[in-house]
Amino acid sequence: MPEAVPRTESAAPKAVFERGKDLAALRLTGSWRLASLARVAAELEALQWPEKFAIDGSGITEIDSAGALALLTHVDAHSRSQPQLTGFEANELRIVEQVRGRLEAARAPTKHHQERTIEMIGRRTIEVTLSVLGDINFLGATVVGLGRSVIHPHTVRIRELTAQFEQVCLNAIPVVALVTLLIGVVIAYLLGLQAEQFGANIFVVDGVGIGATREFAPIIVAVIVAGRSGAAFTAQLGSMRLTEETDAIRTLGLSPLDVLVLPRVIALIIAMPLLVFVGDVMSLTGALLIAEPMLDITPPTFIARLRDTLDISHPLVGLAKAPVFALVIAVIGCRMGMSVERDTRAVGMATTSTVVQSIVAVILLDAAFAVFFQAIGI
Repeated sequence: MPEAVPRTESAAPKAVFERGKDLAALRLTGSWRLASLARVAAELEALQWPEKFAIDGSGITEIDSAGALALLTHVDAHSRSQPQLTGFEANELRIVEQVRGRLEAARAPTKHHQERTIEMIGRRTIEVTLSVLGDINFLGATVVGLGRSVIHPHTVRIRELTAQFEQVCLNAIPVVALVTLLIGVVIAYLLGLQAEQFGANIFVVDGVGIGATREFAPIIVAVIVAGRSGAAFTAQLGSMRLTEETDAIRTLGLSPLDVLVLPRVIALIIAMPLLVFVGDVMSLTGALLIAEPMLDITPPTFIARLRDTLDISHPLVGLAKAPVFALVIAVIGCRMGMSVERDTRAVGMATTSTVVQSIVAVILLDAAFAVFFQAIGI
């Protein structure tokens, strides 16, 4: 049998088949490492592979996971069974066996767990419950922070507050005005189609005035704010958490709630009634624009009828809902951003979840307000 290459040398990798009496042996010599991987691949590809063989590693001077992977990949391609490993030192054998185990695990078929209906319902229920509890907990911390800001106004960060107010209010006016204008046109048009059948065109003013100021404008503005500002809060705070800026704020001895959350919440609470007021005006303007060409109601007649029938309580009800909607949207957006996992995919998922949660919460709150105001006769 040929003399083994001393293990202290770093020779070029070689692989040859030696024919024995019972079984061929793949004799490996030299250094099987990443640096010589191209030579390793060339040696293995040049071989004529028998059906059965063993692997003799007594001539190997060194081997790493790259060399073991190249060896086992070629072996698996030419052999249906796992060949016996002989002559390897303990540490070299351990490397080869570890790579072989990883290959087998990677090639094993993935077992998909079929989730049962009851299991899915239970899991979703737990997820929703934990999410609601997290929102309530964060709401409590935010309310405490707002109370502290009222008692100590000097703690409010005016610069951050004005920057957020510009973003959530001033920059949102064009889209709010456009959408609510079109909503006013649509409501007047649909009511007018029905009212014309009974000669009750003038009552379209009543329906648009009450419906737009009391329900439609607050809801539409809240949905716009949820998709615009709520999602922005989550994306901003999630990115800051991803880049560890929130950790840096804590390291400086500051509270992320005071620095990041409260300015956004206060800005949105102030901005929401203003945006709802813009929505009220624009929805009534849209109805006014279509009333004359479609219903023969002139602008002076529309305004006079609106002044006679639209009680001040209806716009006030819509404006009273606005700060509550704003608080809920801001809390959900900030909470999702502050609790997002530290990867980019989680930021996108949290942003989507914020919009969905905010819209659902706004609709539920609006239903509760409707029942409450009906009960007290407003």
